[in-house]
Amino acid sequence: MSEAPSELKYSKSHEWVRLNDDGTVTVGITDHAQELLGDLVYVEVPEPGSELDAEQACAVVESVKAASDVYAPLAGTVLAVNESLADSPEAVNRDAYGDGWIMQLKPADSDAVNDLMDAGEYQKFIETE
Repeated sequence: MSEAPSELKYSKSHEWVRLNDDGTVTVGITDHAQELLGDLVYVEVPEPGSELDAEQACAVVESVKAASDVYAPLAGTVLAVNESLADSPEAVNRDAYGDGWIMQLKPADSDAVNDLMDAGEYQKFIETE
């Protein structure tokens, strides 16, 4: 079964969100999502400075099986992206919640994080999918 760390929040489109001490958030795809995709061969990250709406497609992950959009779990501004994924997309497979992060956002509404699922809700969600 996929891992879902309890300190993170989750979206129905399988992104995770870590609230950072400075109010920004780090975003990636969940362990469950990377397992479904299989071995990643390419990750396209958004442009730093991009303004994203919640649920907007903003990145792409490609595996040997399929390509899948990554959606912004929150509205906000892209502050940083994980440039190392260009050379090592497999970092998402190896460490989805660590080295495999995709972007950092400054949320338009800091309270919006509370509208995402917690780990328990996410686990129930993927069991019923």
